[in-house]
Amino acid sequence: MLKWLVLSATVLIGLIVVVQLYWLTKVYSFEQKQFNNNVVKSLRSVFEDLQMNDDPTLDLQQLIHNPANDYYLFKADTIPEQDSLTHYIRKEFGDFDVLTDVKLGAYSTKQKKYLFQEYIPTVASRFDITPVSGLPVLSQDYDHILLYFPHRYQYILSEMNFWIISSVALFLALIGLTISLFYFYRQKFLAEIQKDFVNNFTHEFKTPLAVIKIAAEVLIQDDIIQKPERLKRYSSIIQHQTSHLQSQVEKLLKSASAENKKFPMDKVIVQPAKLIEQAMNKLQPLIEQKQAVVELKLENFEAIIKADESHLELAIINLLENALKYSYTPHIIVSAGKEESDYFISVKDNGIGIDKKYIKNIFKKFYRVPTGNIHDVKGFGLGLNFVKRIIDGHDGRIRVHSVPGIGTEFRLLIPS
Repeated sequence: MLKWLVLSATVLIGLIVVVQLYWLTKVYSFEQKQFNNNVVKSLRSVFEDLQMNDDPTLDLQQLIHNPANDYYLFKADTIPEQDSLTHYIRKEFGDFDVLTDVKLGAYSTKQKKYLFQEYIPTVASRFDITPVSGLPVLSQDYDHILLYFPHRYQYILSEMNFWIISSVALFLALIGLTISLFYFYRQKFLAEIQKDFVNNFTHEFKTPLAVIKIAAEVLIQDDIIQKPERLKRYSSIIQHQTSHLQSQVEKLLKSASAENKKFPMDKVIVQPAKLIEQAMNKLQPLIEQKQAVVELKLENFEAIIKADESHLELAIINLLENALKYSYTPHIIVSAGKEESDYFISVKDNGIGIDKKYIKNIFKKFYRVPTGNIHDVKGFGLGLNFVKRIIDGHDGRIRVHSVPGIGTEFRLLIPS
């Protein structure tokens, strides 16, 4: 439910961003059009004030052209005096709210040059008065006045200040909301992992302690001395359960003390094949209990690599333990050999498998793949985390291939 809520919120935030960008574009287009209309209205008034055109039948579209985005050109049968033209342009731009600087020039086709050019900063200009290069000569066959707005783009953006500031504020708020949602989802995910860990921790310790308690009660009975077989059996139970608890406590302590990405490694020359045999010997009681079939496929039994012997053996033990725990009738294939420049150790089982969506999380501390019943298989979710840290300490890699209902293969790749 939470996942879909976060996804829906993310989609909604994305839609809000798209809509806001759309409206910003529309406002920018409107401001461009408004600027153009105001300039044209101003020039029409200048025409009327200075009577620059001898043919009253010509309309504005024939008199005023927009040869480029920042340029306006209008036909002038009579070129007015520079002071008069400057005065009326200042006046009309002020009346029609064209509050940006402009450079104008009066071009004579007869003389084939600009009779004069002048830079006009408006009264309310918000831009620095900087030198503007000369106006270009346009291929027109009539006298004309050319206007150039060097800061048109900045002026239009300044007219959109409210929209831009409000949009930036909205985007910042949405970014904050997105980060909060992500953080909330992550915290919820971590809380679920922590809850699973506490449940598994309780289950993992509750059963052995209960067994030890029962066995201890039997051992303190007065007649236990007369029953040596029973004494031995219950003593063995206490020893086995105590060893199991000690092993789990060691895992937790190692987990607490190993917060760095890599374990400190004491690398020596080792034979991986012998480490595999040692690991199998240590797990022999569990292999027999599960009636597991374990096949060994070692390409070169005498092959050697440089590795930390105890840590690499622990990694193999963890993979074998998982293969035994998550298989109903375990058939495990352990293989080793060369793969390009790396030495590989592979543990392949016929267990329940891992869904693809969970594989990216299986090496996280305390993470356990959901199985519908979290107590179905004992453990803290530490084993694969140890394996990943150990292989990282060897500058190696782990490849996982799994098919739900078919089985899983973990392949450790260690530089040889």
